[in-house]
Amino acid sequence: MTGILAEATLVRLCAVADLEVERGRAALLDGGEQVALFLLPDGCVHAVSNLDPYSGANVISRGIVGSRGDAATVASPLHKQIFELRTGICLETQGKADAALRVWPVHLVDGDVFLEGSAGEDAAEQRA
Repeated sequence: MTGILAEATLVRLCAVADLEVERGRAALLDGGEQVALFLLPDGCVHAVSNLDPYSGANVISRGIVGSRGDAATVASPLHKQIFELRTGICLETQGKADAALRVWPVHLVDGDVFLEGSAGEDAAEQRA
């Protein structure tokens, strides 16, 4: 990672090696917000809110990874709503109102996982 802009906007969460393929991990951002990280078989990492908008519980990192067509998904472990990992949109609401997960852009730099964020934020991985 080089340049002032990169240092000011990227927050390191963990090493890619700390993640397991198709198994979620939760990370705690400064301020208490939780992010669910998912490493896919192609090496891509997705970051979405760990907060399930339907139950209000921080459980998305424990969800089941799958796909709908070409879209990688995660199913909430509580009520089984299915969210697209790239957009956060709920594809199957199970009869409830539309909702979505917050999505963070992820950058992989020298084997580490970074999220876009403001300078001074600190993030520590929390094993799920």
